[in-house]
Amino acid sequence: MEYVTAASDMVDAIYDVLHTTIKSVYPKYYPKEVVDFFCQHHSKEHIISSITSGNMSILMDGDVAVGTGCFEGNHITGVYVLPAYQRQGCGSYIMDRLEKEIAKEHDMAVLDASLSAVCLYESRGYKTIGHGICELENDVKLVYEIMEKELNSYQ
Repeated sequence: MEYVTAASDMVDAIYDVLHTTIKSVYPKYYPKEVVDFFCQHHSKEHIISSITSGNMSILMDGDVAVGTGCFEGNHITGVYVLPAYQRQGCGSYIMDRLEKEIAKEHDMAVLDASLSAVCLYESRGYKTIGHGICELENDVKLVYEIMEKELNSYQ
């Protein structure tokens, strides 16, 4: 597997990773409105913006995009791995790379964890410091954990 900085010709592959993962994993944890919200949020325009920032990367297994990770400052803004590649260390590998990159300029990493990912982040040493709530349509609330981790081990 190879983890590379995302380029503009990878928009469709990243879109597929994001939407396949969201549509197959999130319905187990969230109502339809939340799944729809995440799909709308991860539009091709949003992906292009993330690629342009230079802070989005993609995990490739040969010609197949299997995961993606993105950060802004010390905030990990997304980690997604195709369901067929989950529980094989891909998410941890992406997190290792993101944390190492963030540690170059920051002592702490912060992220907003979906309910499906909280256990992964806790196992990596992240601690919940708060809870976020986003009001969606039909009185549905998106609830997530705000987590942080000291990165002094990367120094």
